[in-house]
Amino acid sequence: MAEPMGFFTDPTVCIGCKACEVACKQWNQLPALDDERTTLSGDSYDNTRKLDGTHWRHVKFVEQFEEDRRDGRWTMLSDVCKHCVQAACLEVCPTNAIIRTEFDTVVIQSDTCNGCKACIGACPFGVIDINPVSNTAQKCTLCYDRLQAGMEPACSQACPTDSIVFGPVRELRERAARRVDQLHAAGEQRAVLYGADEQMLGGLNAFFLLVDKPEVYGLPPDPKMPSRNLAPGAWATVLGALVVGLVSLFNFRERRGDDEGA
Repeated sequence: MAEPMGFFTDPTVCIGCKACEVACKQWNQLPALDDERTTLSGDSYDNTRKLDGTHWRHVKFVEQFEEDRRDGRWTMLSDVCKHCVQAACLEVCPTNAIIRTEFDTVVIQSDTCNGCKACIGACPFGVIDINPVSNTAQKCTLCYDRLQAGMEPACSQACPTDSIVFGPVRELRERAARRVDQLHAAGEQRAVLYGADEQMLGGLNAFFLLVDKPEVYGLPPDPKMPSRNLAPGAWATVLGALVVGLVSLFNFRERRGDDEGA
């Protein structure tokens, strides 16, 4: 297996140009609009709104201003599939359409996907959705076809400020740690890495530098695997079955007593 590859995304140098979105759509032949929508979202300059089956990169515009608009901050974050080491989507797929590649990335095989949407509900990041053309679940592949040819993913290659950096995950983590130290030294004490270690789903192969709480960027603070809910759910089911059984037994004995008394 090749060395794990991934993305390090640093929003502090993102200029919101959306070159990554355009490059992703061009290379993967994704439509500019998935429903011929031409109206503006009204949400700053964010008209693609979210990741889905036809938007595999999404630049979020996060505005934080006072009511009088005199003071505030405007930051951008280029969001993408996290290619989790412990991938919830892969765990729940009933057809084995979702695979882990030799680069430790997660890819959905459209020719095997039956469109059941189990992966959509399982993903804690809301990354996956149905492509209306193929009627199958789709998301970022980290340009698997380009990696196989020794090429860089289209989005990171197009990024003019190196807000998106591609490379071996081990090297990206070292680079990210240095960047955090640099920001701390410059006075930005809120700078932290999100998903860069094994504490979060075994580690995210596409991780981020954040300068605010994850929720501000639309990211879950503590994403979980679906399997973590199985044990509590199983005990609740057993307890429920016991309660139903006891109630049924009580009712049976009560009816039997009434019949004997009659």
